[in-house]
Amino acid sequence: MSAPDLSTVRHSAAHVLAAALQSLYPDVKFDIGPATAEGFYYDIDMAHRLTPEDLKAVEKEMKKTLGRRLPFERLEWSRQEAHDFFASRGQTYKLERLGDIPAGETISVYRCGDFTDLCRGPHVEHSGQIGAVKLLSIAGSYFRGDEKNPMLQRVYGTAFHSREDLDAYLQAIEEARRRDHRKIAAEMELFSTHEDVGPGLVCWHPRGARVRHAIESFWKDMHYAHGYELLYTPHIGRARLWETSGHLDFYRESMYSAMEIDENDYYVKPMNCPFHIQIYQNRPRSYRELPLRWAELGTVYRYEKAGVLHGLLRVRGFTQDDAHIICTPEQIESEITEVLRFSLSLWKAFGFTDIKAYLATRPAKAVGEPARWEQALQSLEKAVQACGLACEVDAGGGAFYGPKIDLKIKDAIGREWQTTTIQFDFNLPDRFDMTYVGADGQRHRPYMVHRALLGSLERFFGILVEHYAGAFPTWLAPEQVRVLPISEQYSAYAGEVAAALRSAGVRVEVDEAADPIGGKIRRARQQRLPYMAIVGEREAADGTVAVRSRAGEEGAVPLGDFVQRVREEIAARR
Repeated sequence: MSAPDLSTVRHSAAHVLAAALQSLYPDVKFDIGPATAEGFYYDIDMAHRLTPEDLKAVEKEMKKTLGRRLPFERLEWSRQEAHDFFASRGQTYKLERLGDIPAGETISVYRCGDFTDLCRGPHVEHSGQIGAVKLLSIAGSYFRGDEKNPMLQRVYGTAFHSREDLDAYLQAIEEARRRDHRKIAAEMELFSTHEDVGPGLVCWHPRGARVRHAIESFWKDMHYAHGYELLYTPHIGRARLWETSGHLDFYRESMYSAMEIDENDYYVKPMNCPFHIQIYQNRPRSYRELPLRWAELGTVYRYEKAGVLHGLLRVRGFTQDDAHIICTPEQIESEITEVLRFSLSLWKAFGFTDIKAYLATRPAKAVGEPARWEQALQSLEKAVQACGLACEVDAGGGAFYGPKIDLKIKDAIGREWQTTTIQFDFNLPDRFDMTYVGADGQRHRPYMVHRALLGSLERFFGILVEHYAGAFPTWLAPEQVRVLPISEQYSAYAGEVAAALRSAGVRVEVDEAADPIGGKIRRARQQRLPYMAIVGEREAADGTVAVRSRAGEEGAVPLGDFVQRVREEIAARR
């Protein structure tokens, strides 16, 4: 008999977790315990606040259940039977979840040992099929995700078919912790956040700003090379702009109101697209001008709950790698193919090669004519095929205003990140009555595509830090070379070395501290620098530098040769 799929194993492990908690803490109240992409969790409410030490005891209790090979038994109850069962045990959250089940729908519960849960399933046949489990952490979670509701305790865990798979996963978690961009950023002084500034708002330090500048400069050069023009737009806009776009109707809870100016309400922008449309509408457009490819590194602000903010990966203020393509229906297929090829070339430059596409199709509720959706979907599919990308279909996963392609990349330790989005929009061209004059002299509605390749600079930067573990390739490194004089008497030559590198466009600093050379080397290593150039009596006399790269010690190299080598490495973006 084949092994149950991993999501079923993990869902069953969540029930075993709940059973263990019920055994150890009889007053516990349960909410939900689903499987996730990484494992499972269970939300609970009880007086005792769990600690990491408590998790060890809970996990021990779980393993007893796994060893007993207890069956998972599915039962179907009437609504009254389910209500009476959970009410008699004080399980108020289960009663609320019972109320969510539509009238006439089957009410099923699963029993494993002494624990019975309201659940659709499926589950493994018996607890022995779960394999290996590990409890990972405890966090807070509001009931139904609403800050007005009670705060629950969320116990996270994971489960695998075998101990070997679990050990490999735990090793990957440890590696992810080592690469945590917040930890590395603090060591390298890249960015910071401050309560007095506000949660989710990032302050870029000089070293982080150096990397960001390198990314932005490359991004701009690549966009000009691919036929884009760059735009700059305001950070706020009048309420009527957001009324026309529909953001105030559908997105108000995520928007920040700015102020009243001249008796008009203004809002901080959550998106750049309405401004780009205003530029398009500034004068009549002809089919001869299309396609228009307009890009902007536009900083936007969106409200996120405090509990989901996470370093650079989830923030409230961020700069979108944003662009909009406005074209005729006949141009759409070639434009989408060009965007995908452009995106792949960008990812290759940053060292990402394992990329997969996800095609999201028309949902049940959608705007736009079905024929336009079909043409858009065919264009997306052909573009994916032309680029040779692996692709999965997300049936019904498109936005109400158009289908989309999402690209997901895998980083150095195999984690998948959603990045590039190519999104059709049949909504805004209608809302803003966008038109162009065709070859027939008549007005036509253009196609509009929203497109972000890197996503946002903040999130992309966080991904990069973790992908490289802070060891940026030379072209991106905030400091590409550090010159280390062995003692103060060689400071003058160290300055000459730095000047030669700086004139070649290399980011270089001199460590002038009166510390032993060993201390200087340790500091440079902590900063994960591509190169150290050590200078002393012999190097000053011979016009050389003693090179240490991240790969190891290389010995004396003529200064001119070293400068040329670093310059070529930066230019090639190796």
